Amino acid sequence: MNASVMHDEQVAMAGANGPLLGDADFQFLRRYVHEQCGIALSDQKRQLVQGRLLRRLRALGLQDFGGYCDLLRRDPASELGELASVISTNVTAFFREVHHYDLLVDELLPRWLAHKRRDADRLRIWSAGCSTGEEPYALAMVLAEALERTGSKLDAKILATDLSPQALEGARQGVYPLERLTGVDPQRRQRWFLRGEGDFDGLACVHPRLRELVSILPLNLLHEWPMQGPFDAIFCRNVVIYFDQPTKRRLFQRYAALLPVGGYLFLGHSESMHGLSDDFELIGRTVYRKRA
Repeated sequence: MNASVMHDEQVAMAGANGPLLGDADFQFLRRYVHEQCGIALSDQKRQLVQGRLLRRLRALGLQDFGGYCDLLRRDPASELGELASVISTNVTAFFREVHHYDLLVDELLPRWLAHKRRDADRLRIWSAGCSTGEEPYALAMVLAEALERTGSKLDAKILATDLSPQALEGARQGVYPLERLTGVDPQRRQRWFLRGEGDFDGLACVHPRLRELVSILPLNLLHEWPMQGPFDAIFCRNVVIYFDQPTKRRLFQRYAALLPVGGYLFLGHSESMHGLSDDFELIGRTVYRKRA
C-alpha cells in the first residue's frame, strides 16, 4: 500500500470518528503550545494531537477544531492547563529512578540536617512537574524519615507544582490504587499509607504527615515564578524532554538562579544538560550540582 492511499484511509477514519484537524488550526496550536508551554510539536504529532483533543472538543461541546482555537484566542488562560495535560504524557511512579532517592537518603539529607541547625535555617525541595503527586510524596517520605531519625525540628518543606489541573487535583487528593504502590517497599507502605475499606477498598491515602510537608500549587514553568528560593534541590524529571533547546537553556538558567552554590538539580533518565548550561556539573546519573 503506498503512502497516499494510507493517508487517505487515515483521513477517512479520522473523519468518521470526529472532525479533522486542518492545516491552519494545527499551525495555530503549534505556535500556541510552543509560546505558552515551551513544547515543540513536530508535523508527525498532528494525528496524536487530533486524537487527544477530540475528547476535549466533546467535553466542551465544540463541533470542530476551529471552535477550539477560537476558545484559546478568547480566553487562553482558562484552557491552557487542560491542553498541556492532553498533549503531554504524565507518566509517574513512586520512587521512580530510585538512585535519586538513594542519594538523598545516604548523602544529601544527612548532610543538610547536620549543617542546618540555626533557627533561621530551612530546607526546601521543589518538585517541578509533580504530575499526580507520586514524586513529591516519595520525597516527603524520605524527608520525614530523616527528620525522625535525627529528631530534627528543622523547617523543611517540599513545593510541588504542575500546569495540569487534573494532575494537581490528583496530587491534592493523595489517593492511589494499591497497584500504584508497587515502587514503595512494604515497610513504607505500612508507615505512610492508610488503606481504604468498604467503598474505598483497593485504594490507599497518603499519611497526613506527608501532606504537612508538601505544598501543591499550579505553575507554568514558562511564566513568572512567585517563589524566590533558595532551594536545596530541584527535581525536574521527564519535563524538559518536551522542550526545544532554547527553552531548556532558559529554564536551566532560571533554576540556577534559585539554587545556592552546591545546590542540586535532578533530571529524568532520558534528559541531559550537555551543551545547555555552564552553571552545573554532572556528578551522577542525571544529577547536577551548581558550580561556584
